[in-house]
Amino acid sequence: MKKVLMVLTSHDQLGDTGRKTGFWLEELAAPYYTFKDAGVEVVLASPLGGQPPLDPKSNEPSFQTDLTRRFEQDAAATAQLAATVRLDSVNQADFDTVFYPGGHGPLWDLAEDKNSIQLIESFLAANKPVALVCHAPGVLRHVKTPAGRPLVEGKKVTGFTNTEEEAVGLTNVVPFLVEDVLKANGGVYSQGPDWGSYVVSDGLLITGQNPASSSAAAALLLKQIA
Repeated sequence: MKKVLMVLTSHDQLGDTGRKTGFWLEELAAPYYTFKDAGVEVVLASPLGGQPPLDPKSNEPSFQTDLTRRFEQDAAATAQLAATVRLDSVNQADFDTVFYPGGHGPLWDLAEDKNSIQLIESFLAANKPVALVCHAPGVLRHVKTPAGRPLVEGKKVTGFTNTEEEAVGLTNVVPFLVEDVLKANGGVYSQGPDWGSYVVSDGLLITGQNPASSSAAAALLLKQIA
């Protein structure tokens, strides 16, 4: 049985706004069922382990989908989410691939997390694909190639757009803008329409632009490990 690791944020503070953040529910739920329904085993991890913080906004009625509702009503899934394994206990050798859901949280913790950086580097070194959606491509900020160059340099990538960030009013709250960091690291950045599904694949690296891209990114990842 194929095995996928999904890495979630443990960070719950939206800068100094006093508001909560975390992972985006659709970006967990949609890929989770893409994998589960294909008979793939899913392991959830986060830097601190245990229950990762859910961005409360992602559970508002306007952002709920059939898959987020399915996840919320799935006792096994919610129990698994409440008991994520600690990221520093995870070994790449135990998995076929890794998927990073977004939400704003990862910009604060996973982007700077040495375990996460090493994990992504080790998956790629083992010739295993890596997928990241929405804000999660920002987690590649410090990831390097074996030659010490930025991983995304010269690679086709996408991620949450500056205009999408502007639309949610958080341009001046986030520690960095995903689009800007991907470009600054030499990524060949492209985007689709704001809020539409848009996924880019370059070798072992798969990136999706926003929540709507989660299912397509997961489906593409499945093909790579089939």
